[in-house]
Amino acid sequence: MPRTLSSLKEIPVTRLAGVATKKAEALGLFDPAIETVFDLVTHYPRRYIDRTNQAMIRDLAVGEEAMVLARVKRNATRRTRQGRALVELDVFDGSSYLRCTFFNQGWRGRQLPVGTEAVFFGKVDMYRGRRQMTNPVVDLIGDKTGRIIPIYPQSEKAGLTTWDLAGLIEEALRRAGEVADPLDDEWRQRLSVIDRARALRQIHAPDTMGDAREARRRLVVDELLRLQLTLVMRKRAIEREAKGLRHEVEGPLVERFWASLPFRLTKAQRRALGEIAADLAGPHPMHRLLQGDVGSGKTVVAVTALLMAVQGGYQGALMAPTEVLAEQHAIVVRRMLEGLVVNDPGQSLFDERPLRVELLTNRTTAGERSRLHAALAGGDVDVLIGTHALLTEEVAFSSLGLVVIDEQHRFGVEQRAALRGKGTDPDVLVMTATPIPRTAAMTVYGDLDMTVLDELPPGRTPIETSWARGPMAEAAAWDRVRAEVAAGHQGYVVCPLIEESEKIQARSAEEELQRLEATELAGLRLALLHGRVPAKEKEATMAAFRAGEIDVLVSTTVIEVGVDVPNATVMVIEDADRFGIAQLHQLRGRVGRGGAVSYCFLLGEGATPVGEARLAAVERSTDGFELAEVDLELRGEGTILGTRQKGRSDLKLANLRRDKELVARAREAAFAITEADPKLRSRPLLAEEVRELVEPDEADFLFKS
Repeated sequence: MPRTLSSLKEIPVTRLAGVATKKAEALGLFDPAIETVFDLVTHYPRRYIDRTNQAMIRDLAVGEEAMVLARVKRNATRRTRQGRALVELDVFDGSSYLRCTFFNQGWRGRQLPVGTEAVFFGKVDMYRGRRQMTNPVVDLIGDKTGRIIPIYPQSEKAGLTTWDLAGLIEEALRRAGEVADPLDDEWRQRLSVIDRARALRQIHAPDTMGDAREARRRLVVDELLRLQLTLVMRKRAIEREAKGLRHEVEGPLVERFWASLPFRLTKAQRRALGEIAADLAGPHPMHRLLQGDVGSGKTVVAVTALLMAVQGGYQGALMAPTEVLAEQHAIVVRRMLEGLVVNDPGQSLFDERPLRVELLTNRTTAGERSRLHAALAGGDVDVLIGTHALLTEEVAFSSLGLVVIDEQHRFGVEQRAALRGKGTDPDVLVMTATPIPRTAAMTVYGDLDMTVLDELPPGRTPIETSWARGPMAEAAAWDRVRAEVAAGHQGYVVCPLIEESEKIQARSAEEELQRLEATELAGLRLALLHGRVPAKEKEATMAAFRAGEIDVLVSTTVIEVGVDVPNATVMVIEDADRFGIAQLHQLRGRVGRGGAVSYCFLLGEGATPVGEARLAAVERSTDGFELAEVDLELRGEGTILGTRQKGRSDLKLANLRRDKELVARAREAAFAITEADPKLRSRPLLAEEVRELVEPDEADFLFKS
C-alpha cells in the first residue's frame, strides 16, 4: 500500500543503509537539518548539469549567468587594504581559463585546493581583459557521471559532496517505496501535472531536462496548493464561524472628518474606502489588507474606517509594532480628530462629548493604565492606540468593532487572532507600507482580501536619491545637510544595524554622534535616538525634533516607519549596503513629507554585486512596488515570507518570481476544492498535509464540525 509523504517523517536517516552515527551527525548540520527520510527525499537539486549541453568557458558571454564544470589550477589567498580575505582561483575546463574571486570567504581557499573539480555558477564579467566570476556559487560534485547531474544544496560544515547526497537520496527513495498522491486524475489534468511518485523520482534522477521541469512543476504545485488550502480554509472558517457587525458606514462623523481635511481624497483612497465600507456593512467580519507605498495616505483611510465603527457605537483599536510608531499615530490621529464629537446620551447637557483617543504602551504608568482600563471597559474611550500592550489580558473593551494593525509583517497570525479575540468578531484591517509583489501577497496574506493604494496624494514631492560613492560625493552629502539646516529645515542621519544587538547598534550611533559633532556637522544642534534610549528621553527627543529644536536626528532604524516630521528634508544613510531594499525605501520615506524638495544620500561601497544592485535600484526608483519586485529578484522570497509564521518553510522548490502562474492556479484550485468540500472530508491525504502546516489549535479550528 502506498505511503503518505508525511509518514516518511517518522523514519530517521539512521535506518538507511550506510548512514552511521558520523554521517547522521553531518546531515544534522544542514539548514534545515536532514534527520528523516522525508527530509532527504525533499532535499531537492538546486540545479542540474546537462552534460549533453554543457557550457564551455571559451563560449561564456560577459553579463550572463553561467555554470561551468572546471578544475582548480591556481589558488591564492591574500588580504585587501580593508583587512578582508580575498581568495582568487584560476579554473580550467579544457577550453579556457576563468578567474573566480571570493570576498570575505577565506575558507574557500581550504575548500578548493589545486586539483579540485567543482561546478561554478555566477555572473560572468570582464576584469583586466579576462573573464571572471565574483563570489560564484560552488558545488563539489565528486566523481559523479551521467547525462543529467543533479546539484544539491550543500553545507560547508557537513563536508558531504553532491555525489554523497545523491547516493543517500537514492537509498531514501528506495526505502520510501510508492508514495500516495493526494490529487486524483481529474485535478492532475486540470493542473497539468504528473503524479507525485513519478515526480519524486524524476526530480532526483531525470533522463532529460524536460523530465526535471515536469517533476519540478508537480512538486511546486504541491507546495503552493498546501499553503493556499491553509489560507483559504482559514478565510472560510472565519467567515463561517463569525457573524459580522453591521456598521453604519454613512454618517455625520465621517462626513465631518472629511470636511475638516485640508486636502481632497485621491481616487485610490476613495476606492479603498468603498471596499472597506462594503465589508463593514456586510454579513461577515472584514479581514482586509491595505497595502500602500510610503506616503500614499493609508492613515486617512484607517482613521475613516475607525470612525465608521465609532459612529455606530463601537470602539476601535490601532496596534503598531513599536512605541515610537504608536506615539506618532496617537499624535497624528488626535490632531486629525480634534473637535469631533460623538453621541453619548445622558453624559452631558447636549448628549454629546468629545471623541476620545487614548494611547497604551509599555511606558504607560500603572495609575494611568488603571484609569484607562476602567474608561475602556466603560465605553468612554472611542479609539485605543498602542503596541503589543493591547494584547494583555487586563485590556477589555466595552464593544470592540474594528481592529487596525499597522505594519502587518511585524506581527504573526497568532497576534492578529489575539487582538480579534478582544471583541465579538470585530472587523480587522491590516496595513503595510512595505509593498510586496502580488504573488507574494497572495502567499503571505492569502487569508485576507486585498486593497492597494497606488496613488500619491497631491503635494508630495519626489525625493532626490543619490548613492554617494567616494570622498567627494560624501562631502557633497554633508554639504547638503548643512544647506538644508541653514534654510530652516531638518535632517536625519541613520546608522546601520551592525549586528542583531541593540547594545552594539546603540554604541555605533553614539560614536557617530560624537564624530559628527566634531567634524561634518559641527555647530548644528544634534540629538540621538536608538532602541536603548530611556523611554522618557526618547519621547522628549522626538517632541523636540518635531518642534524644530533639533537640527539633525542621529538615529538607528527606530525611525523606519511612521515618524512624520514634514520639516525634515534630508537624510543620510550610512553603510547603506548593510540594509535591504525595503528598509532603505522605508527610511527614505521619513523625508519628503512636506512641500519642499527632499534629498536622501546612500553612503557605502556596495561591497557585493547584490549590495551594488540594491543601492542602484533605490537610487533609480522611488516606486515601492517596483522596488519590491527588484528585492524579490535579488534576495528571493525569504525576505518577504519571513520565518515568523509556521508553514512558510514548506516552500522548498516554489519560487514566487518564476512561478507566478502556478501561485494563481493553486489559489484557484484551493477555492474550488474547499467550495465543494470545506473540511476536505473526501480528501483525507490533502487534509493530513494541511494539518502538518498549522499549529494543533488552528487545525482544530479549520477542521471542526
